Amino acid sequence: MFNSCSFAVHCNEKDTNVLLNFKQRLTDPSQLLSSWFPKSDCCEWRGVKCDNITGRVSMLTLPCHTHPSPITAVGEKGNKSHCLSGELNLGLLQLEYLTYLDLSNNGFKFLQFNSMGSRENSSNLQYLDLSRNYDILVRDLHWISNISSLQYLNLDGVHIHKEIDWLQSLTLLPSLSLLHLGFCQLEKIYPTLQYANFTSLKALNLADNDFVSELPSWLFNLSSDISYIDLSWNQIHGELPETMPNLRSIKFLYFTHNYLKGPLPNWLGQLEQLQTLRFSFNFFSGPIPACLGNLSSLIELNLDSNQLNGNLPKDLRKLFNLESLRVAENSLTGIVSERNLVSFSKLEVLSLNSPALVFDFDPEWTPPFQLQAVEFGHVRDKLPEWLFTQSSLKFLTIVDSTASFEPLDRFWNFSKQLHYFKLINNTVNGDISNVLLMPQFVWLVSNNLRGNMPRLSPEVIVLILHDNSLSGSISPLLCNKMSNKSNLIHLDMGYNHLSGDLTDCWNDWKSLVYVDLGYNNLTGKIPHSITSLSNLRFLYLESNKLFGEVPVSLKNCQNLWILDLGHNNFSGDIPNWLVQSVKGLKLRSNRFSGNIPTQLCQLHSLMVMDFASNGLSGAIPNCLHNITTMLSSDASTRAVGYTLNLPSFSTSVACTITMLIKGNELEYFNLMNLIDLSNNNLSGRVPLEMYMLTGLQSLNLSHNMLSGKIPKEIGNLEPLESIDLSRNFFSGEIPQTMSSLHYLEVLNLSFNNFKGKIPLGTQLGSSNLSYIGNSGLCGPPLSKICPEDEKSQNTKSTGEEEGDESEVHSMLYMGLGIGFAVGFWGVVGTIFFNRRCRHAYFRFVHQTYDFAIQKMNFI
Repeated sequence: MFNSCSFAVHCNEKDTNVLLNFKQRLTDPSQLLSSWFPKSDCCEWRGVKCDNITGRVSMLTLPCHTHPSPITAVGEKGNKSHCLSGELNLGLLQLEYLTYLDLSNNGFKFLQFNSMGSRENSSNLQYLDLSRNYDILVRDLHWISNISSLQYLNLDGVHIHKEIDWLQSLTLLPSLSLLHLGFCQLEKIYPTLQYANFTSLKALNLADNDFVSELPSWLFNLSSDISYIDLSWNQIHGELPETMPNLRSIKFLYFTHNYLKGPLPNWLGQLEQLQTLRFSFNFFSGPIPACLGNLSSLIELNLDSNQLNGNLPKDLRKLFNLESLRVAENSLTGIVSERNLVSFSKLEVLSLNSPALVFDFDPEWTPPFQLQAVEFGHVRDKLPEWLFTQSSLKFLTIVDSTASFEPLDRFWNFSKQLHYFKLINNTVNGDISNVLLMPQFVWLVSNNLRGNMPRLSPEVIVLILHDNSLSGSISPLLCNKMSNKSNLIHLDMGYNHLSGDLTDCWNDWKSLVYVDLGYNNLTGKIPHSITSLSNLRFLYLESNKLFGEVPVSLKNCQNLWILDLGHNNFSGDIPNWLVQSVKGLKLRSNRFSGNIPTQLCQLHSLMVMDFASNGLSGAIPNCLHNITTMLSSDASTRAVGYTLNLPSFSTSVACTITMLIKGNELEYFNLMNLIDLSNNNLSGRVPLEMYMLTGLQSLNLSHNMLSGKIPKEIGNLEPLESIDLSRNFFSGEIPQTMSSLHYLEVLNLSFNNFKGKIPLGTQLGSSNLSYIGNSGLCGPPLSKICPEDEKSQNTKSTGEEEGDESEVHSMLYMGLGIGFAVGFWGVVGTIFFNRRCRHAYFRFVHQTYDFAIQKMNFI
């Protein structure tokens, strides 16, 4: 009987050793490689596939599968605690028959570059995916040129910004077909290079890098087989070439979010295979070229947010396959009617928004399409009647419109079918007290909505009613029992006329991540139930009439990032129990008293410490240098916000904090490293440790009773943009090291006891208002001249006069000397040898002497 097992092919011993060596350097928290042990057949190991004939390893597939959480904070890459991590050893390339290698979305680091096989050993690899290993930093790509058979290379998210010859290394791969280098922090794109030797390339992704240059010439001279180019989210500038590039096979062309300008060239109309054209968020100008109507294969046209003008070309009506037309946020003119849209039977996305664009649709017209998403802007008179025929519509955005939304009942009922509902700066002017809001995402900002709180469906996840005219209590909204559990994550009712207390019904809203009730007329204390919001990251209660102490139970909100209680009547001590995660702490303009607790020094993530205008006393803690985030001004750590990942859509929500910087109180999307302790009763010296905060960008200690000198270590605060030490008792000289603060824009040292000469420096000499009230200061920009400068000027002036006089005297004496030498013997000889001349000479000398004596007595 034939036994198939007797012909089983086992793993090659050399391959086994290479894989075990790879495993040895890894951390495997999920025991993904638990089947990898020496005495077993590596062809049976997880992620390994061998050739059925040779038994050699041909595929290694170990990607980490992560499921995005409903909420992902800005800067977070998702939870990878279960993924492989550790050293990524390129010795894997010694697997001579390996053709497919996928290690994507793990937590690897490149620590070894040299333990790789020879060119021959790595010549079979065709597919290499190391993408989304965000901790890898590659300083050298030359090793990649050894893999001559490589066809697919994906390094998205791998940092290779230190590599200066990345293009040269990759052009040595003759078979490379798909190249993904998105979000790699690349800086050099070789703009002057005419040709890049990508002979087989069909797809190129260079999106979301750090390129700052003109469009590279080589990009338009790639292989004629290229079908995909993505250069989005860079800082590429310049104009598109005027002549037709070598892109006749291109199907997907993405240049969004750059600085491209000039007209859209006519050669775009010759890209016959083009399916997607995305040029949004640039500075393209001029009309939309009519030749785009020749692109019969075009499915998506996105020209949003440019400077395009003129009418919508009639030729666009020939784009019968178009599914998405986006031309919003331009300067288009003319009339848009059913004639512009009647041929788009497949249209699903429509975006029309320009101030001078006029909507003139027949109220009886029924479109041939059913849209999924619509954005309208600057609509006058009335919304297009056909909008209400769109039963498949899920995304509706209307902005900057004066159109009537009447009848409002029909409009609010129509919104119930939506998932994403966004109205910004319109004239809705309606009472929404009895409106039932059902979309998952509700964004109703600056529409002059009136009345009490609307009713809310459990399906609502984001509710933004910011900057309207809503009034009354928030209790009807929060205390109304729902039939199902609430899914609300984001609640923003700031800038309204709400009154009453904060209510005590927060226990039913434990999914909340963001709460903004700022700039209303709310009163009372913070209720205990709000501390049950264990997911809360953002709490804004500023500019109300709230009072009492901050409850200790708020420490249950362990995920809190921003706590803004500014401009209220809170009292008691500064909380010393704040959670480690807090990034922004704003308590200004309240009635807090006592000392600044040293426990704040343990808040390593803190970037904004604003305790201004309270009754704080005592000394500034000398441990502030333990706040590690303030040791760096890295912009990547300062963004606050989150991404909402829903089955139907994902959207990013930017979160702000109001900060008083450089004399202006503005909302900032990115946090600055800021300390503001102004307008308190703080005393003593500023601890030397304060000047160790080398990432500090704004420091305000004004209007206190602080004393001592400014140490030379202040020069360590190089990122400092604003410093205010006014109205204190500081003394001594201003250190010369302050002139090294090159980013300094605002300086105020007024009304102290500083003395001496103001150091020279562009940042220090801009205004004399920075120094008034310091009687001992002198030098520019003050009009008071320093004594040493005055003495120097006098010495210089006297020296110049004496120098001029001595020069004249020298010339005079020289002339007299010469005259004396010439005439001496002639005169003397005459006197001594002629008796009559001798008497005349002595008479002359005697008369001259008498005249000189008389002259001296007169003087």
